[in-house]
Amino acid sequence: MRTARMIAVGALLHAKHLSRSPLEIAISLVVPVVQATLAVYLLRSGGAGDRLLDAAVGAGMMGVWSSVLFGSGAAIQNQRWQGTLEMIMLAPRRPALVLVPITLATALTGTYAILATLLWGRLLYGIRLDFAHPVAFAVVAPACILSLGLFGLLLAATFVLLRNANALANTLEYPVWLVSGMLVPITVLPGWTGPLAAALPTTWAARALREATGGGPVWPSAALCVGIGLTCAVLGAFALTYVERRARASATLALA
Repeated sequence: MRTARMIAVGALLHAKHLSRSPLEIAISLVVPVVQATLAVYLLRSGGAGDRLLDAAVGAGMMGVWSSVLFGSGAAIQNQRWQGTLEMIMLAPRRPALVLVPITLATALTGTYAILATLLWGRLLYGIRLDFAHPVAFAVVAPACILSLGLFGLLLAATFVLLRNANALANTLEYPVWLVSGMLVPITVLPGWTGPLAAALPTTWAARALREATGGGPVWPSAALCVGIGLTCAVLGAFALTYVERRARASATLALA
């Protein structure tokens, strides 16, 4: 219970901290709406007007992924710049337990992306919010968002080791959402991307929400998303311990 309370309080604290950042606010407000607008026009021009709701949900997931990716990297970099990363690593708790609230906070702030794209599509383009499984969507969406937050812990292990985490984040954003099928069907991608997509929780999160929107077996995809997210959390905990020791040995923990 103490650990759960620590994670919950830490996630709330870091969410408040992110809400004070003008850059984070601008990205959270603008990027999901721009992505949803582009998706709507692309589908309409391609004669796929019946998939506009899927486009809105997919654009929202793109916003969640961007928030987790850049939020995790920026959070670690901010700790470096503020001189608090060393204190975080020296805390009596395991490094993973101290950093997981940061990654969860970035995922929670990304929740706005899904709500914003749905509201934007409804008010501006008249997209009807007719979910095939509305209750399942309401349950699966938070679970998938938290799973992406756990995936962020694995990314954070690399961000602790790198001096410039944004360089890695910039290279991962678009390839991951493209391979995950958030907006473009996986079937139109090259065959070699299949195993890579299957290993990413973003793929199963996008599929679960798409099936809750348009109809299909929601729970198997949601279970795979949560399972991969928990696996990433375990791998991230081990990786974080390793890179923390390596950063200490090479005296690069505080370098920005």
